[in-house]
Amino acid sequence: MHLLVVDDEETLRSVVSQVLSADGFTVAEAASGEEALEAFRVQTHQLVITDIRMGGMSGIELLTEIKQRSPDTQVVIMTSHASLDSAITALRAGAYDYLVKPFESLDLISAVAGRAAEKARLVAQNRELLEKLTRANEELQEANTALKEMAVRDGLTSLYNHRYFQEALAQEVARSRRYEKQCCLIFIDVDNFKIYNDTHGHPQGDTLLKTLARIMMSHLRSCDVAARYGGEEFVLLLPETSKDAALTIAQGLRERVADHPFAGRETQPLGRVTISIGVAGFPGDGVEAAALLDLADQFLYKAKNSGKNVVVGG
Repeated sequence: MHLLVVDDEETLRSVVSQVLSADGFTVAEAASGEEALEAFRVQTHQLVITDIRMGGMSGIELLTEIKQRSPDTQVVIMTSHASLDSAITALRAGAYDYLVKPFESLDLISAVAGRAAEKARLVAQNRELLEKLTRANEELQEANTALKEMAVRDGLTSLYNHRYFQEALAQEVARSRRYEKQCCLIFIDVDNFKIYNDTHGHPQGDTLLKTLARIMMSHLRSCDVAARYGGEEFVLLLPETSKDAALTIAQGLRERVADHPFAGRETQPLGRVTISIGVAGFPGDGVEAAALLDLADQFLYKAKNSGKNVVVGG
């Protein structure tokens, strides 16, 4: 343990240093409070033994400075019989203990320093334990957050899953009804996806779905909800969005997908990968979540039967 002895009397400082070096401490010396603070800038000491009266900075002032720089450092004040009141002041200011000069026994120096060193060790151990507990708690919170996120995400596309979407839709319809807002639902299906899978294999089909998810996410606002409804079906929930605006968004998304250079798209019936879309809006197409979803599904079915690569909203 690193210990700093501070006293402007060289003889006394040397005696204390020799005793504590013999006790196994790594001892440094300073002839003034100012010199002690300079030593602290180079290296933090776990234990400081300082005289209370010195030329320039006093022991109390040094104690205050040390506690500001290193609250865990234990400080022992050396004082004379005539200055015991000052020693009490030092204890109130945060000193661990005090030694009275002249010393009745050199063993007393060792005893006080030993107790202070043990206190310093315990403080350091407690701080380390607290830091470990804090880190463990943060890691646990991060793990719980990750688990909660995994529970509402689709494993392939990282979009929200079916269960989360149903809850989000119910909440958004209720909110829109309460505040008299509009919201819209966009139902999406990949055209001829079975043919793509049969031709290129399921791994390539999974890659297509993940790419499609990224295209959708880049097309949306942060407040919108994108979910994988099941298989090659996706659904978008657009809060505070009019039907006309939702139809525009759907058309833009359809065009981006059709123009995207998916691998193997030339083997598809339309010569490219396309999507069909159904759009339903609250409150014009329904005032209940189930009704809105059902109508969006009907519009999607109509789009599929209209040649595909089509947006239908009525």
